[in-house]
Parts: sequence; C-alpha cells; structure tokens
Amino acid sequence: MPFSQVHIFLFLVLICFGVLCLLFFAYKTSKRESLLTKFTLNQNSHESSQNKPTLEKLGHQVSSLISTNQEEVSSKFYAAGFYNFKLASLYMPFKYSLLLFGAGFIYWYGLQQQLELSTLVAIGATWLVLCIIVPDAILDSRSKALRNKISNQLPYLLDLMAVCVQTGMTIESAMSYLAKEMKGFDKDISHFLNKTNDRSRIVGLDKALDELYAEIPSNEMRSFVMTLKQSLQYGTSVYQVLTTLSADIREVQMLGIEEKIGKLAAKMSIPLIVFIMLPIVILIAAPGVMRMMSGV
Repeated sequence: MPFSQVHIFLFLVLICFGVLCLLFFAYKTSKRESLLTKFTLNQNSHESSQNKPTLEKLGHQVSSLISTNQEEVSSKFYAAGFYNFKLASLYMPFKYSLLLFGAGFIYWYGLQQQLELSTLVAIGATWLVLCIIVPDAILDSRSKALRNKISNQLPYLLDLMAVCVQTGMTIESAMSYLAKEMKGFDKDISHFLNKTNDRSRIVGLDKALDELYAEIPSNEMRSFVMTLKQSLQYGTSVYQVLTTLSADIREVQMLGIEEKIGKLAAKMSIPLIVFIMLPIVILIAAPGVMRMMSGV
C-alpha cells in the first residue's frame, strides 16, 4: 500500500540517524590519529592557507568533518592520474551531499507519486550504493589502468634509458632527459620520471626508487627497481642490466598474452553452450514434450 505520513517520518528519521552515525564514526576515527601527525598537518595547512583560494579552504574545512582520512582521498586521486587536482578535498563532501540530496529527491518523488514503502526502500538502497561505492570503484579502476599502462610501456622506457646510459649519461641525467622528451606523448611516465629524479636529489636514488615502486606496485616495476638497485650497489654494467631486463619483461608479457589466448577457447564455449546448444536442445525436445503434455 502507499506509505503514510508515519512511514515518511520514520524514513526521514532513519536517514538522519545514518548521517549522524557516519559523522560520529568519522569523528572517533580522526581522534585516533597521533598528536604529532595532527601538529604537522596543522602546521602545513597553516603555512599554505595564505595561498589557497577560498573554495579550496572551504573544501578542506568541510572535508575534515566528513572524511576520515584526507591524505587517503588525495592519494586515490594521485594514483588515478590526477596529479595536480586541487579540489580533491571536495570529494567526500560532494559525495555525501549528493547522497543527502538524492535521498530528499527520492522522498519528494515518492510523496508525489504515492509509491509503496518497499519501492521507496529499494530506490533508496540503490542510490546509497551508487553514491558510496561507484565513485571509489571508478577511481580504483583508473588506478589499475594506469599501473597496467605504465607496466606495459616500461620495456620501451628501459630501452631508451639504456641508449642514454650508453652515450655516457648517468641514471639521474637519463631520467631527467627522458622526462622532458616524453612529456609530449606520455605525461604519466614523464611525471613519475621527473618526480623520481627530484626525489633522488633529496633522499638518494635508492629511496627514490622505493617510493616509485610504492606508487606503481606492479611486478615489472618491482623488477626494474630491484635490478637497478643491485646494479648500482655491486657496480655491474647498467646498460647490460637495462637491456636484459627489457627483454625479460617483454618475454613475461608475451607469456601473459599467450596465456590469455589459451583461455580464450574455454571462454568462447560459454556463449556457444548458452546461445547455440541450449536452443537446439529445446527445439528438438519441445515437440515430444508438447505431445506428452497434450496426451496424444
């Protein structure tokens, strides 16, 4: 039956209770952070607050009330390829504001159309899933696509780096040169090369390579980082190491492609069974079944 005013009131109370529980959980989680981390973040935000626009300041203030970890949100956007996205602080406030706005619209639409309570709950649950899960799933898929893209193009980067090292460049100068040259056709690799080169001047090349692997956690990048660190530590030829590693990564990628091709036959059998064999079986057995049902 259509929901009454009591049902509407209970639905609104449930929404408000859920929002309050969410805010309380965010507040309790933020309380668990260490005092040193809070002091550092406050100092950094205070020093940079003079140069931030008003919209970004408001986003940080509102997001600090809703988001449990502001750095995690920024890292998600960074891993997805948004390197200089200044409005990342508005992500959590926008997501929860959209959730509340959608809940209000669903309430108004249900009131106008006289929907049943079960239909209203189903629509509200669907909207809740769309607002909470879908944005994070999109960012995760973009992060995975970016890691796969860089991992697939890593052999070409190693070949170019080997050529630069063969001409007499160091690893740092080769990274700096390739970061400038590759900026026009692959901004992602150029960005990570430039960042690794800048970090190597501050913390050293070993630490910079570890940070590069932390940002791109793939098997190809792990092989690159470990091989390059061992080459620099034991003094082996960097050119030979880079060319060998490039060939090994290509061979592994080729094996992966061959494995996917081998699985293709088994995957193609599923639509074959569903769309061809089952209809044929139904066409053959249907006349006999119909005669048995009719008693002929």
